[in-house]
Amino acid sequence: MTVSLRPLAIAAFTMVLTACGGPSNTGGQPETAAKPAKAGAPRGTAPALKIGLLLDDLHERWHRDRDLFVEVATDMGVETLVEVADGDQAKQNAQADKLLEAGVKALVIVAHDTEQAASIVEKAVARKVPVISYDRLIRNADVDLYIGFDVAKIGEMQAQYLLSRAPKGNYLLIGGAPSDGNAKLLREGQMKVLEPAVKSRAIRIIGDGWAENWRADAAATLTEQALGKAKNTVAAIVASNDVTAGGAIGVLEARGLAGKVLVSGQDAELDAARRIVAGTQAMTVYKSLRTLTRLAARNAVALAKGEKIDSSSNVNNGKRDVPAMIFDAIPVDKDNLDGVLIADGFLKRAEVYAGTK
Repeated sequence: MTVSLRPLAIAAFTMVLTACGGPSNTGGQPETAAKPAKAGAPRGTAPALKIGLLLDDLHERWHRDRDLFVEVATDMGVETLVEVADGDQAKQNAQADKLLEAGVKALVIVAHDTEQAASIVEKAVARKVPVISYDRLIRNADVDLYIGFDVAKIGEMQAQYLLSRAPKGNYLLIGGAPSDGNAKLLREGQMKVLEPAVKSRAIRIIGDGWAENWRADAAATLTEQALGKAKNTVAAIVASNDVTAGGAIGVLEARGLAGKVLVSGQDAELDAARRIVAGTQAMTVYKSLRTLTRLAARNAVALAKGEKIDSSSNVNNGKRDVPAMIFDAIPVDKDNLDGVLIADGFLKRAEVYAGTK
């Protein structure tokens, strides 16, 4: 099935560079995101350069990444073939094979499993197709470029925000997918902040689990278990993203505890912003996808053309020092939501405040 994605307008946004779900394509052909060719194009015109974009899933956040990435690539005259794995590594492997057979000249990968995705990179390298590891660093592989955020620092932001407002009491930690290396980096950052309070016995961690595929229902189960163990006495839930936060808050609402227990998040999803306004979620973390997707698309095109790229730093993935472009994120709560998420055009005020006075 071939699908044409309508490009979105990209607003200008400046981000400081630091040193440091919907339906998926299930047809026999890769989903294409290029603008249709104009009628009457002259014969003999060279076919558009093709690059591939492999996504893990299409939760709200990844819709934005896809559309913004495609817009930039299309404006550069490049065709983007998009595949979505629906949280299945075997499916992502097969989709990578399909894109390589389709003749893509560069691959941008949001890996489902950051360890197993090394096999995709190996096949791409064998075909001399450069690979950008996007948002999630693929481990032990010859990746050409990593573009993402300082993930451990995001974990620190989440934990520090909660700890400064709930310095004592029971804490629940809800990690993301155990197959996602970012979930583990987030936990490292969270524990860097929380460990001193745990050692001093100011706080007690009553639950420490992982939500398979970042699912809300998995987070809800972890929350039910922790609340049962602590007899509903919980000061804070360190939820690693907005989906897991939503799962936890659903349980809190059912028990009359929503707004009484501090809950963190990440990705600045619309539902999370609404929960922040309502007072049931304490904070989220905003990451400028405009900056990330613009650089990913431009560098994918450059690599596809055999051009050299400049990076600000390197990050070791277990096999090599990978050239990297790493950015800082912004913690968001009720006080700065309007000034960050709405002022940047990431969310619309009417949607965030729908139903409120």
